Order: sequence, then C-alpha cells, then structure tokens
Amino acid sequence: MSSQFTTIVMPAFNEELYIAAAINSLLQPQEPRDYELLVLDGGSSDRTPAIVQELAKLNPRIKLIHNTRRTQSAAMNIAASICDPRATVLVRADCHASYPPHFVSDCVATLRETASSSVVVSMRAVGRSPLQKIFAAAQNSRLGNGGSAHRRQSQSGYVDHGHHAAFDRQAFLSLGGYDETVQYNEDAEFDARLVASGRRIYHDGRLLIDYYPRTSFPSLARQYFRHGKGRANTLLKHKMRPKLRQMLPVFVLLASVIALAAYPFVGSIALLVPAGYILVCMAWGAYLAAECRQPSFLLIGPAAITMHMSWAAGFLSRFLRGNSNGLNHAK
Repeated sequence: MSSQFTTIVMPAFNEELYIAAAINSLLQPQEPRDYELLVLDGGSSDRTPAIVQELAKLNPRIKLIHNTRRTQSAAMNIAASICDPRATVLVRADCHASYPPHFVSDCVATLRETASSSVVVSMRAVGRSPLQKIFAAAQNSRLGNGGSAHRRQSQSGYVDHGHHAAFDRQAFLSLGGYDETVQYNEDAEFDARLVASGRRIYHDGRLLIDYYPRTSFPSLARQYFRHGKGRANTLLKHKMRPKLRQMLPVFVLLASVIALAAYPFVGSIALLVPAGYILVCMAWGAYLAAECRQPSFLLIGPAAITMHMSWAAGFLSRFLRGNSNGLNHAK
C-alpha cells in the first residue's frame, strides 16, 4: 500500500442509479486511509447530490463540490486546484463504472513504480438492462471498438493513450490540466500534450474496470456523435493523423451518402457499399447471438451501425469546419 495522499475525482451529473455503487467499489475497506474523494456535481436535477451527502455522513473523506462549469474537464481541473495540499496523485473515477479491489492503491503503486506521469487501464462494458447488455456486447466486440487496446484487457506497457485512471498531480497541473474548450475527447487531447512534453503514460493491463453503457439508441447515438466530434477536434488541434480504424466509419458514411445520391442515376448497383456494410454488421450480431445463445444479441448489428455512423457524423461535423473555434488554444 502506498503512503502517498491521493485525491479521487468523480465528475457527476444525474447519476443516482450508479454513483453509490461506484463509490462503494472504490472505497473498499482494504484501501489505504490517506485519500479524499471529491464528487464534482455539474448541476444534477436528480438525487445524486443527496446520495453523496448521505455517503459523506458515513465517510467524511467524501466531499460534494458544485461544479458550476459543469463539464468533466472542468471537474478534474477544479479538483486538481482545490484538493488537499498533501495530494500527490489524482485518480479519475467515473460514476458509470465499477472498480476492482485495490484499484486506487494499485494505480498509485503503478504510477510510482513505472516513473510515469499517468496510468491508464482497460475497460469492459457490462449491462444491467437487456438493451444495455446488447450495447455492452457491441462495445466489447472488435466490430464495435475497432480493436482499441484499452477496450480489452491487454498487456502492460508504455502507450500514447488509454482510459484515464491516475495522474501525478504536479504533472497534471504543469500541463494546465484538461483543455476546457474541448468538451469531449479531453482525455486523448491531454495525452497528446503529455507525450509531447516528454512524459510517459503507462497502461496497467492488470487493472480492468467495468463500464455501464447508455440505455437507449438515441442516447447511444448522441454519445458517439460527441466522441467523433471530440476526436476530430483533437486531431485538428495537434495536427495528428487519424488511425485507419477511426476512419473506416467515416469512409463508410461518405460512401453510403454518395451511393444514395447516385442511386437514381445508376440503379441498385450504387447500393452495394451500404448494403454490404449493413450485412456485415447484421451477420456479426447474428454470430454473437448464436455463440452466446442470446437471441436479443441480434440487435448488436443495429447497435454497431448506430455507434459507427454517429461517430462518423460527429467527426465530419467538426472536421469540415476546419481549424477554428479556438483549436489552437492550448493550456
């Protein structure tokens, strides 16, 4: 166990269904006592603040802080500035997640042992409701995540990006924290600056968290639209090249739009690309449904299509605007 004082930061907004379980999974009895947990609430209209206050009565290390700037980026930055002066490590935690035993102490130990400025971990989607389980299966599959390393349990080592878990607080502050002009994909944007500064990110493959996806197709579409928009923002700001797996949905969306436009002139042959794409996604869903003996998993195909096309639409909506809206504003 580490003796380093740790500030756990949990951004929250309308998380009454998840926040108590998330906090309880983080603050298990075997964790060290030298920590505080700051819940930065972005203006919840449900029972989230009341639940946190109830937990704080049982554990005074839990503190509720009102995040008037509302975003997750702001939550991390506020916490890094106002946390206990003894804090040397920041652990970012999500309400829509469940954490394994020793998570906080393991993150702190890995940060110290690897001489890194950031520790990232793997995440696995899990579901409670039937539709959430379908979305989870889609996100866990290669069709849904494109082979992203932090979306599956993988080997430990130094990386350029991953699911944020822990930071050296001084390094986080010296880089200006998260860029609050970037509402989405703030983690990848921060990682780009961290690596450029000569610091290192370590992926601890032993640590796997459970993540709870959205619970409806519209909310899934909105989430992935924002993800795509945020990724384009990061690529433009740092003049980075996208990876092939990131561009495939964009290519499919553009090809499908062109095909639909060409259909009145060339007939059904124009629909080969969108029809082939839909067929692949539906076949993948059918395969997983048969393998898992879950007929409902036939909806994995539509879920994957929703994720891909929403991400691509968000990416294009931002990318086509070019290098504007303060993209060169780096903290």
